[in-house]
Amino acid sequence: MTSLNKNIIIAVDGYSSCGKSTFAKAIARELNYIYVDSGAMYRAVALYCLRKRIIINNNFDLAQIIKALKLIDIEFRFNRQTQKYETFLNNENVEEDIRSVEVSEVVSLISKIKEVREKILKLQRKIGETKRMVMDGRDIGTVVFPDAELKIFMTADVDIRAKRRYDELIEKGVEVSLDEIKKNIEERDHQDVNRKESPLAKAKDAIELDNSNMTVEEQMDWFRMIISRFHK
Repeated sequence: MTSLNKNIIIAVDGYSSCGKSTFAKAIARELNYIYVDSGAMYRAVALYCLRKRIIINNNFDLAQIIKALKLIDIEFRFNRQTQKYETFLNNENVEEDIRSVEVSEVVSLISKIKEVREKILKLQRKIGETKRMVMDGRDIGTVVFPDAELKIFMTADVDIRAKRRYDELIEKGVEVSLDEIKKNIEERDHQDVNRKESPLAKAKDAIELDNSNMTVEEQMDWFRMIISRFHK
């Protein structure tokens, strides 16, 4: 396990299906840091709204969602048995619930709401007060933690990203076509880069990692080389 001379925040941003979460989790294990899944936070808000029937058939009342935000608290706790961080919504473990198809279908609606993004931003910064944290997403180094000590921006060839996602879904028994996945990734890239609220962008001081032809262990070797400067 690598140890550092000071506590820092590590921001991992990048395109979809680049393996950001896998990489960020590996970094957190390496440093014994907390890992924060920013996407899980939006999923937790979506789950709360579904349970309270604020969202029904993809329709919602914006005023009700804004009101509900005051009642939502999200945190991450490490499960020593599974060796994984789990999402807690108002003190309830919802790690499995937020991965449901129902939540997946509405989370994009939730993430576009300005007030929701502001709420999540406050929660993220609260978690980051003690540092010793790795967070992945699309605007972590540019919006959430612009002063993060280490920013990594991940990218990979779109065909390779599509194949990774295809293999992942096939392994889970989901029938999909490679062409369909590639199209979806390209559309997601376009939406991420061009969205009005917190678009995907590489921070000026971010270090780019193209992991098109790298294994997770090779990525970690690259990370260990980068993080060594914090020992000086």
